[in-house]
This record gives sequence, structure tokens and C-alpha cells, in this order.
Amino acid sequence: MSEPNPLPRIIQGGMGAAVSGWRLARAVSIRGQLGVVSGTGIDTVLVRRLQDGDPGGHLRRAMAAFPIPPVAEDALQRYFRPEGRPAGTPYAMIPMHRLGMPMRQQELLMLAGFVEVWLAREGHHGEIGINLLTKIQLPTLPTLYGAMLAGVGWVLMGAGIPREIPAALDHLARHEPAALKLDIDGPAPAEPEMIRFDPAECWEAAPPAVARPRFLAIVASNSLATVLARKASGRVDGFVVEGPTAGGHNAPPRGRPELNDAGEPIYGPRDVVNYAQIQALDLPFWIAGGSGSPEGLADALAAGAAGIQVGTLFAYADESGLDPAIRASVLGAVARGEATVYTDPKASPTGYPFKLVRWPDDPMLDAPRTRICDLGYLRLPYVKSEGGIGYRCAAEPEDTYVQKGGLLADTEGRRCLCNGLLAVIGHGQVRGDQIEPPLVTSGDDLTKLADFLKGRRHYTADDVLAYLTPAVRTP
Repeated sequence: MSEPNPLPRIIQGGMGAAVSGWRLARAVSIRGQLGVVSGTGIDTVLVRRLQDGDPGGHLRRAMAAFPIPPVAEDALQRYFRPEGRPAGTPYAMIPMHRLGMPMRQQELLMLAGFVEVWLAREGHHGEIGINLLTKIQLPTLPTLYGAMLAGVGWVLMGAGIPREIPAALDHLARHEPAALKLDIDGPAPAEPEMIRFDPAECWEAAPPAVARPRFLAIVASNSLATVLARKASGRVDGFVVEGPTAGGHNAPPRGRPELNDAGEPIYGPRDVVNYAQIQALDLPFWIAGGSGSPEGLADALAAGAAGIQVGTLFAYADESGLDPAIRASVLGAVARGEATVYTDPKASPTGYPFKLVRWPDDPMLDAPRTRICDLGYLRLPYVKSEGGIGYRCAAEPEDTYVQKGGLLADTEGRRCLCNGLLAVIGHGQVRGDQIEPPLVTSGDDLTKLADFLKGRRHYTADDVLAYLTPAVRTP
């Protein structure tokens, strides 16, 4: 048996809310590459899986291994339904995250991060990473701590500037208090608000030893990579350099924003990353966005990269968290040449461009939605006129957003990514006689999948790895 690479050639992208779930990450990691679980909305994912009966008992098996048993027992008592939810029954909700949230809520985040990583690592010696969005700040520290208790080996973060994360990982690895500065939408208070998490509050006995995972920052420019390499709060272990063809959120174009005839952002020469400058930082990097092919891997290696990050190919593999019906519908449209990817400059409440899949059978087309914000992961903190911190989302009801000091123009075209992405994995909320419609995102490579499919109706993560390189190494 060959020795594993010290660095993976292939990093599986951390996509959506549990599209990159534990099954997919495990399948990639077993083959010697880096499987990555998504940490986005991970607490809601856990409690909705429990309410659906935990088929196979996987969650309960991982929860039994959680080193703080009362936390797991509390979650089971509150959310587990052995027979699942009766048809038409809405999911029980968890509170939206706030500054200074109760320890019980933080412990649920810890548990969720632990469960996803523990299941991805179960039964093999490969490494697992977790992907979090920098913009979603409030759940970050307890989620990371729970993942570290489960032995996560890598942390990947983009969609913002994750400058404070390296020091936070250092503190959490020593079970010390960690803090992040809360980003404020609009005028900031005179004194910065801090998000704090103290692991010591979770333990009655001595905590187990945990390792500090390697940290990869996801960047879209040379300048951001340089700043993080030189001025981050601690050790940065490398970069994922993501181009505008990648799925999900894209970095906005640099300079004055312009749109093409289809209404998509136009990216220009200033948005092209100079890989020689990245290489000069003397840290490993992986190229993402349009690189999911043998040719893309060869080009990345020739540019000095350690490999590539691949999202779209893995997103439609059998092991991904995509609802099987949606997966089959999109792949069928791809095979017929009927699927496109649109970079929507307005869809995301964050203001970042966001890629949406368009195909004839898209459930979103016939599903008008009443605006509601009841998950709140993408809410932005702001300073209320009477003092204190409030939270607003450009995808919530327009009058509510304006009452909170937001601009009406900012609500135009916004979509609830939180609810839409949970619906994609089969956990859409029930609202009366309707279920939240799914919102599907993919990279531009989706339209090239027909060549990869070669007439197949489905494929596995192994098929993806065999396609990308015949030399995938196994631990």
C-alpha cells in the first residue's frame, strides 16, 4: 500500500448546507484526498435530521460518542422523533443566533459540528476538513470547537476575511476562551462588540486533548492572500484560490460594478489571480472554480499549486446531500443541454454574487414565496437607534427591513438562501400546504457534466476521483 500524500491533490468543496455532508466527505477521505463537511446551518441540519427519525441511527451513534453526554441527551429529548414527523408537520425551530446566546444553544452547535465530523471520520484514517462562511460569525466558535473535539484536521473559510480565525483555533486547541470581532452593518459602535466562547464553561472534568487543525483561507485575489499570509492573527497553512466560476457565493468584481446583457457581473483583468505571486508567499495553495477536470488538475500543478478544489462534480455524486429527486432532475437537464448557471448579483442577502442553476423543472419556478426570515444565518448585526445590537436581513419582509434602518432598494431581488438551501437537501420547512422551494447552486462547470456523464444517470465520488486522476492514493 502506497504512503498517503502529505498534502491532498484533491479537496472536495464544502458546499451548501450539508450538500457536502458526512457521507460525501467520508467517501473522498477514504480514497486519500481531503473530504470536507459543510458547517453552514449545521445545528438546524442536525435537529431536522433527528426530527425525521435519524434513519440508520447514524446521528445517535455519533451523539453517543460526544464527550459531554448531557448535551447529547438534551438534544435527543428535545428533537428526536423515532417515527419521524407526520406528513405535513412543520419542523420544530431552534432560536436564531444572537450575540451572547445561551450556553445551551452553543452546546448544540458544538454537538452538530462534532457529529458531522465524527461520522465523516468513522472507520478510516483519512483526514476531514470543515468549511464555514466567514460572514456567518455567531455560530463559528462553538461549531469549530465541536469539530475539533471530533478530530477535524482542516478548517476552510472564505466569503469574507477570516483574519482572526488562526488565533481562535490556537485558543480552542488549548481549551481557552476565544473571541471574534462582530462585523456591524452600517455605523459601528465606539467600542467593538466581541463574540466570545469559553470552552471551560462546557466541562465539569478535564477536557480531552485536541489538535489544532490546519487552516486554509479561501481567497479570490492576490492582495487578500498577501494580507492573510502576513497579518492574520496566527498561522495560515495555505489557500484555496477561488475564481468567479465557482458555485455558491462569488467575490464581487473589483472596481466599478458592471453587468452583462444577461444581468450578470462582469469580471475583468483585475479579478485574475497571479499564481506566481501566490506561490511566492511560500504556502501551499489549491485552485478552485472551473478546475474540476484532469486538464484543470494538470494546469494547477503546472502553476505551482498543490492541487485543486472540486465542488460541482462532487455535488451531484450519489453520496452528496442533494435531494435525490433534485439531483436526478438537474442531471437529466444537463444531459439534454437544458441546464444553465446564472450569476445573480442580487439573490444573496449578503450582497455577494450568487450562482443559481436554471433548468425547466426547477421547483422554484412555480413556487411564489412569502418573504420570511426564521433561520437567520445571514442576518447582519446593526446598531439600533435606541442602542444595542439588532439583526436584519435583506431577504426578510421589506417593511420589517426598512423599520430596522435598512434601505428598501437593498431588498430588491433578494432570496432566502437559508431556507432554500435546506430545502435542497430535503429539509424544507412546511408552511401550511406548501413546502419551502429548493434553491440550487452550482459552478459554471455544471454545463460540462454531460461529457463526464457519458450517458450515465448517476455516479459516485469514486467515479469523480478516478476521472480526475488515476493515481488517487489510499491511506
